[in-house]
Parts: sequence; structure tokens; C-alpha cells
Amino acid sequence: MSYCDLEKVDVNEMPVGKLIAILARAQATYFNHMLSEIGINDPQLHILFEINKDSKINQDKIASRCNTNKGAVARSIKKLEENGLVTRTIDENNRRQNIITLTQKGSQTLDKAIGMLDELESYLFEDDNEKQALQIILRDLSIKVMKLNDDRFGKK
Repeated sequence: MSYCDLEKVDVNEMPVGKLIAILARAQATYFNHMLSEIGINDPQLHILFEINKDSKINQDKIASRCNTNKGAVARSIKKLEENGLVTRTIDENNRRQNIITLTQKGSQTLDKAIGMLDELESYLFEDDNEKQALQIILRDLSIKVMKLNDDRFGKK
């Protein structure tokens, strides 16, 4: 569906989930094009965010926080390491785990990506209040759906 088609749609006739899916795909397409300019993709960006938040993070925690499987995280981390954005060191408390840390290049890449995100959000939102209102709604909806998944299907 093009944006011209979407402009003609009565939002009351379209499920919220469909609108969220359209937004997610459109944003991912745009942002992956932007991120390719700095040599990363969207999943790798989420991993860089998690590493930046927690200097002692391991691959299992990253997978949990990114809500993705460990194999996908391992592949992304391998690529990030090959590109000099992260390093892996063996956790002295658990030799089966690796601690993942950002390199200087990784921090610089994350800063560039944050700048791109800020630029996109400036385009999308009229002001900070509009952005914050949507953030609260999306967070609350995400929590509800995640709880529903846990209740119905068990924790991952």
C-alpha cells in the first residue's frame, strides 16, 4: 500500500495492528537505508543500544532485551565485531559467557545512528508532547501484548 492509498483510508475501518505493521515496515525500510550509510542494520543498532546501556552485558541478556533469539544475536555480534564496533571478552565469573563491549568506533557509529533517529523523529512529530504521548501509548500496548504472550504461551 502506498502512502497515497493510505491517505484515502478511513482509519476506523483499519485495525490498529495493521496500522502499526505498516508504520513498522515503512520506518524499517527508511531507517535501514539510512543505517546502511554507516555500515549497520536495524537489529545491529538495537544491539549497540543494549551494549551502550550495560557495560557488562552478555549475549543472552542482549537476546532477551532485544526480544530475539540467541542465534540471531550471535550472528549480529559477529558482524559487529568483524567491523570493529564491538569486542568480546570471556566473562571471568562464567567462562561460558562473553561480555560484549563497544569500541570507540562502535560508540561513534551509535552516535551517528542516534542523530539519524533524532532527524527522523523531528520530521514525524510536531513537538515533544506529541512524541511522548505516542511513546507512552506504544509502551503500554507493548507491555499488554507481551503479558498476553506470557500468559497464553509461556515465557520465552
